[in-house]
Amino acid sequence: MGTVVTPLHAGQQATSTRTFTQSDFDRFAALSGDDNPIHVDPAFSARTRFGRTVAHGMFLYSLVGSVLSTRLPGPGVLQVEQELKFPTATPAGEEVAVRVEVTDLEPATGLAVLNTVVLRPNGQPGLQGRTRVLLPTAAFPPPSAASGSQSPDPESRLPDLRIPTPDASPFKGFELGQRAQAHHTFTTADLAEYADLTGDTNPLFTDDDYTRARGLQGPVLPGALLGGLFSYLLGTELPGRGTNYLKQRLHFPSPAYVGQPILASVEIVRIRSEKQLVNLNTVCADSAGHVVCHGEALVLVSDV
Repeated sequence: MGTVVTPLHAGQQATSTRTFTQSDFDRFAALSGDDNPIHVDPAFSARTRFGRTVAHGMFLYSLVGSVLSTRLPGPGVLQVEQELKFPTATPAGEEVAVRVEVTDLEPATGLAVLNTVVLRPNGQPGLQGRTRVLLPTAAFPPPSAASGSQSPDPESRLPDLRIPTPDASPFKGFELGQRAQAHHTFTTADLAEYADLTGDTNPLFTDDDYTRARGLQGPVLPGALLGGLFSYLLGTELPGRGTNYLKQRLHFPSPAYVGQPILASVEIVRIRSEKQLVNLNTVCADSAGHVVCHGEALVLVSDV
């Protein structure tokens, strides 16, 4: 673990490296439920444009979370937003460099903005994006976070992202408004496996006393595990096996807690058949109906 320099300043960076194995992909598939064959089936992957198995986008994201919580800004950091792009696929056997860089500070709110990137050996990004985080020294909840007020239909509080387009006719069996959902409860054993696999030892995920001292109700779920539920639905249900993640936008308006049932759902809001692209609304809500994560995904369905 690196030493966190305080106070933070724009341009400050932290980097970590990691070499993937097929076992890593298999472990993340077991943890998230996303056993999309492009990640775990070498024979299937050999027939795709990748030619071999590649890392889950949310596995790459989990490594970003590890650098945020162990190096910069450091233990106790809480993500509020994350934008993700996956420009190139990252296969097993490659050593990647995970880097975060402070770009902006919001002293009045205790928030900071950082660029996030996972670089492959050839210099191409496997992941690039931007995150907004609540610093470990700041009070919870962040001023920008939504209250998470209860609603029987949590998706009704989200903006309608359906984009009118002439290409809205069914394509490969996909239609606007088509949905898939799943219930899941992450346990303390899941969080221990997550920490061991990713190196993310943030006390927010494991230390009950620490989280309660921060004003939380107990250990919370990492963003990559909530995002992993979207990855599971996208890669196994809708659009289905062979789906390739291109982009994901994530907002975390309310914390999700370990041991709490989560309902994840995805809904098709745009179809571009000429490019074989599909956009989907993505939402996670807890058992009380509070939205704990929402956003939008863009996926390529040429291998579905």
